[in-house]
This record gives sequence, structure tokens and C-alpha cells, in this order.
Amino acid sequence: MFSKQEAQQLKKEFWTAFGKSFPRKWILYDTKIKDLSFKFFADNKKAEVSLDIEMKDEIFRNAYYEKIWSLEDILKDFIGDFQKEEYFTLENGKVISRIWVDIQGVSIFNKNKWQEIFEFFVDKMEGFERFYYEYEDFIKDI
Repeated sequence: MFSKQEAQQLKKEFWTAFGKSFPRKWILYDTKIKDLSFKFFADNKKAEVSLDIEMKDEIFRNAYYEKIWSLEDILKDFIGDFQKEEYFTLENGKVISRIWVDIQGVSIFNKNKWQEIFEFFVDKMEGFERFYYEYEDFIKDI
């Protein structure tokens, strides 16, 4: 078990190592659609790459979700099997829509698993980005 400070240090080392191993600019928050972003996540049990639709206005959030969901089979071609939840509740209680892929049984606290997580991140985020760039005009047309 790690102290809080040790855990924070390992997390910092993890993200620094990821950035150094794969130095490129990801789309992430720069989708040109307010509150629509791609995210990396890792903890002591899993790693995720997600597309989060976080508009406060439920009508807009649902419209973007439905647009992307209408491309389900195409998205699957880019990222493989994925999960989706139209009403996903974050830890802070905020409700968003989320589409994500994850890998279980890996830990940010196990340096022996870092390369596996990094490769997963790159593969899935590149798939999300290629999908987004290919269908950006369609997705933005709300």
C-alpha cells in the first residue's frame, strides 16, 4: 500500500512517462465543441479512454450523444468494442453522456503494467481521433 504522497508521486511519474513515451498533441479538449472531450483515465484497477459529452443542457447533450450513437458500427470499426451510457454519473454527481473503452487488471501503481496501459491509450485514442476527424462535420451539425 502507498501513502497518499507516494501515490501522488507515482501518478505524476506515470503521466510524465506517458507523455515522454508518446510525445504528441492529442485532440482531448480541443474538439471545437464546448463540453465535448476525449479523456485518458487510469487508476489501480483499470485504464480508460473516453468521449465525454458534458453539456449542462440535456437536450444538446442528448443530441450529440444520438449523433455519435447513430455512427455506432463505424465507431466500432475505429476502436473495437466499447461501452456507452447516456446518463453516466460522475463521482461529483454531474450527469454526462460517455462512450468509452477500458482495459481491466492494470494499475497505475504497477510500473510493470505502464507500457501495456500506454499502448492501450495510444491505440484507442488514435481510433477515437480518426473517427472524430472523419465525421467531425456530421457530429458538429446540431
